[in-house]
Amino acid sequence: MYLYGASGHGKVIKDIAEAQGSSVDGFVDDNPNLSLYCDKKVYHQSDNLSPIIVSIGVNKTRKAIVERMKCQYATAIHPTAIVSPSAKIGEGSVVMPGAIINADAVIGKHCIINTGASVDHECVVGDYCHIAPHASLCGQVRVGEGTLIGVGASVIPCVEIGKWCIVGAGSTVVNNIPDGKTVVGVPAKSLGKKDLSSPMSEAGGAIA
Repeated sequence: MYLYGASGHGKVIKDIAEAQGSSVDGFVDDNPNLSLYCDKKVYHQSDNLSPIIVSIGVNKTRKAIVERMKCQYATAIHPTAIVSPSAKIGEGSVVMPGAIINADAVIGKHCIINTGASVDHECVVGDYCHIAPHASLCGQVRVGEGTLIGVGASVIPCVEIGKWCIVGAGSTVVNNIPDGKTVVGVPAKSLGKKDLSSPMSEAGGAIA
């Protein structure tokens, strides 16, 4: 397989792919100055390379890359992750070491279930989501497309979180959240519309 994104996130996915017995044949990256990364060749076009995992941590960027490519996608699941046989995981998604995905959970396409994250029974996680390290989704939680659940955040059972939301690190979500909201705190409260140019943004890393 090939990994789109020669970065720290790509380095982690390389380890996961190799731990599950897959061969990483190279990286793809837009930086013309990169020719080698993690002892693997770096390509600058994805044409005729397949299957691919887009190894970009920022959800909107990952979606934009996927939408401009036409290829097959791989899935990477670390052998220390616990994944129920009844769970479903979409193409392009990555399940990192120590993550738990329980019975009848559904993980969308191109998602990140990060280190030690827990997704309980019958949760539905939309495409392009990121469940950050040690975040916990209790049973029957629904998470909309592109949403980031921050490091160590908790979501109580049956809550619905909208599309392209951010849940701050360490927050506890006890109520439904509409699309496009940023929430922080215990219990989590809204900061209004998400601003990807602000320090609290996904790209800024204050929450992710």
